[in-house]
Parts: sequence; structure tokens; C-alpha cells
Amino acid sequence: MRENHRQQAVRRAQAELQKDPVYLDTETTGMGKSDNVIELAVIDSDGSPLIDTLVKPRGTIPPSAVNIHGITDEITAGAPTWPDVWPRAENSLAGRSVAVYNVAFDLRMIKQTHTQHWMQWQPPAGARFFDVMEIYAQYHGEWDPRRKRYRYLSLERAGKACGIPLPNSHRAKDDCLLTRALLHYLAERG
Repeated sequence: MRENHRQQAVRRAQAELQKDPVYLDTETTGMGKSDNVIELAVIDSDGSPLIDTLVKPRGTIPPSAVNIHGITDEITAGAPTWPDVWPRAENSLAGRSVAVYNVAFDLRMIKQTHTQHWMQWQPPAGARFFDVMEIYAQYHGEWDPRRKRYRYLSLERAGKACGIPLPNSHRAKDDCLLTRALLHYLAERG
């Protein structure tokens, strides 16, 4: 008998938790090709912060982004630059399993930010990124026939649907903690 979509998602979540992942999230100046990272958080498998820092942006932070996360040019004025932040982040991710909610977006923004600082992008040595959003989409089980995959839901919507009392504040550390709680929730459904 074949496992159903929920059972498969639970097994994936359990397998990922066995690897003691770290959790990564970014906040950005927007979602476009010229936007960059302005906040980065990495938390350890136990929920303790490894990195929780603002990043001085290249250019200004548009009001549309400020309305989402509340990070302004004034707040980031004294923050370290990406070339100062990345080596520490890279060290925290090296050799680890890295859980991200919407990994494609965060990795794209990290790569763009590298490019904007004339840094060559290479994934941290031995790091393996995986997407908690994909696992939750499979668990939720709403099929998207146009895209031929399970429908993705926002982190906020996933957290609320699972009754997780953590906010989706659109701040990197909080979103890491919510992603961690969501992965644990899914793993415990088995």
C-alpha cells in the first residue's frame, strides 16, 4: 500500500530533523533582480541564534519593503556590510543541513547580494539546503494542476494552520524560529 502525501511529508520532516539542521532566513530590499539582503539569521537545531544581524544595503530600502518587515535605512545605517557578514554565515552553514522556508528565494537573494559586492558565490562547503515550504506543501496536500506540484503556502499561513503560536513577523530570526517549529510539528505528526 502506498503512503499518502501526509505520511510522506512526515517521513521527510523526520529524516531532515535527524540531521540536526540549522535554519536560515533573510529579509531583503525587495524581490527583484537588483534587490539585496538586509537581514540574515541562522539558528542552530536547538533554536539558539548563531547569527542574527542587520546588513547595510546597497542602495536604499524602498517603502514597499519597509511596510513588510519594518527595516529602514536608518536602522541599517550602522550595520555591517555583506562582505563582513557572509564569512561568519558561511562558517555557520558549512557541513550542515540547512532548513529554509522558500529556499529558492533566499538562495537567489544571497547570490544576488554576493554579485552586488563583487563576491563569487559558492555554497558553503558541505552545506545541503532543503525547503521546509515543499515539505509543508506536500503535507497540506493541495495539488496545483497548472504547476504540477503541491501548492505552496506562505510561512504565516502554514504556521497558523498548524496552530503554532509564533508570529510570522517578517524578521529573519523570528521566521527561522517559526520554520523550526513548523518542521518539528510536521515530524511529530507520525
